[in-house]
Amino acid sequence: MSRWTGQPSIKGSTEAMRMALLTLNTVGITFVWGVEQTYCTPYLLSLGLTKSKTSLVWIAGPLSGLIVQPIVGALADESKSKWGRRRPFIVIGAILSALCLLTLGFTKEIVGYFVPDEKTAQGLTISTAVLAIYAVDFSINAVMSAARSLVVDTLPIEKQQTGSAWGSRMSAIGHGIAYATGAVDLPSLLGTRLGDTQFKQLTVIAALGLVFTCGVTAWAVTERILVASRHDPRKDKGGLQVVGQIWHTIVHLPPRIRAICMAQFWAWIGWFPFLFYSTTWIGETYFRYDAAHDAKDSGDALGEIGRVGSEAFIVYSFITFFGSWILPMVIRSPDDESYTQRPPQSLRSAVEKLNKYKPDLLTAWVCAHATFAGAMFFAPFATSFRFATILVCLCGLPWNIASWAPSAFLGVEVNKLSGPAGPGVAHRRLSHDSNIELEEMNELSNSSLLSPDDTHSKSTTGQLSGVYFGILNIYTTIPQFIGTILSTIIFSILEPGKSPELAHNAHPDEHHGTDGPNAISICLFIGACSAVVAIFATRKLRYL
Repeated sequence: MSRWTGQPSIKGSTEAMRMALLTLNTVGITFVWGVEQTYCTPYLLSLGLTKSKTSLVWIAGPLSGLIVQPIVGALADESKSKWGRRRPFIVIGAILSALCLLTLGFTKEIVGYFVPDEKTAQGLTISTAVLAIYAVDFSINAVMSAARSLVVDTLPIEKQQTGSAWGSRMSAIGHGIAYATGAVDLPSLLGTRLGDTQFKQLTVIAALGLVFTCGVTAWAVTERILVASRHDPRKDKGGLQVVGQIWHTIVHLPPRIRAICMAQFWAWIGWFPFLFYSTTWIGETYFRYDAAHDAKDSGDALGEIGRVGSEAFIVYSFITFFGSWILPMVIRSPDDESYTQRPPQSLRSAVEKLNKYKPDLLTAWVCAHATFAGAMFFAPFATSFRFATILVCLCGLPWNIASWAPSAFLGVEVNKLSGPAGPGVAHRRLSHDSNIELEEMNELSNSSLLSPDDTHSKSTTGQLSGVYFGILNIYTTIPQFIGTILSTIIFSILEPGKSPELAHNAHPDEHHGTDGPNAISICLFIGACSAVVAIFATRKLRYL
């Protein structure tokens, strides 16, 4: 059995304040993702990369998630640092991410300082920018992994759902701030102190914001210190044996868990191009159909495209933010039938009427797939950035449900498989990432975390949760590789040249044509087709 010293705690006088401090780093993390998703594709296009080559760069996202998160999780699980198991990874990862972001924003200046020849510098600038994006993705994934596990380690089991909800809200806030900041003409507002272009200033703000939010969370949270870890017999069998066990579990998944994973697989083939290319698509649509001639000749076309895309996603982020608060109240959770609700007598009739008309989460998930598919089917026909903006905003609530439903259903299924815990034993999951272990925690009261009256609740053992949630992550990551390959093929066929909107230094003969459909819109259309398959995959859950 592992031995610990100290007790986890969070600064703050109210539960809301403690939850906000615990999950504040999520604001910085999602701010970085928002800047990357909004500006990095047009930034690479402005450097002279074709869309097909740019799409290959985005393998960095799924690759870093697949490699970094398990490694960081395994290292952090065994860490005996006096600062705790997670906070050192959060702080160090945030600093590395900030340095990589600054390198990305000022790539031309950094390369130009060492390489004065412009022709040689152009190729090195592209290579450095691509490497910086990979470095940002790998380092920010380390921060994400440790931050997610910090919530699990710090909160008692009855507050895990609350912590997850606060993480979702902070994520929506982070994206909203990123899009709002991206929509403002920063050089006009701030001058050139932080850089002479929109993108440079955003990378500086994102770097400072990430370090600040992660620093506040690290200051506010006190972790238990691992003194000695228990012996794990799986390590004696070697890594290949563990991989073999995971493969065996995938092959022999219970039917309902397999259905959840397949629904996630087909859904994410659609969500991947939406998340990475839709702001660029809106910006290109604006330049092709709506922009005045002088805007097309702007000295900061990258900033113009990013601002137009960000303006659209401000509305989208408002929808997702309010959806993260409202949807859980109007959708019936899959485990609602496991207990009898006892509302106050004065509200009982109103609550019973409301519950009668509440859709269940499965119906909401199917409707989310259908709404996303219906919106993206029209993507190739968008000849106005306002219409493109409407299509994107229609996907706000579906994204809320897509982020919530798979883990909610999987959690219910894992709890069913695990069975109830024995009387008098409270359990706690110590990590999302690896070596999931649940130990008796009766001697470690966490009541001080939330209120003096809080006590440990009895819970299910959840011993298989790490394995099954890891497998769900695999079914989320593989579609991103597939989406990358599909987009590369589509870009190579429809738009093989350089971007006429952004690659101003390229010869006009090197630009791709703009007469046909936008290549990104075709990727979104194929994603809509995949979402239709996800509808049928999700409906299987009703009959299993």
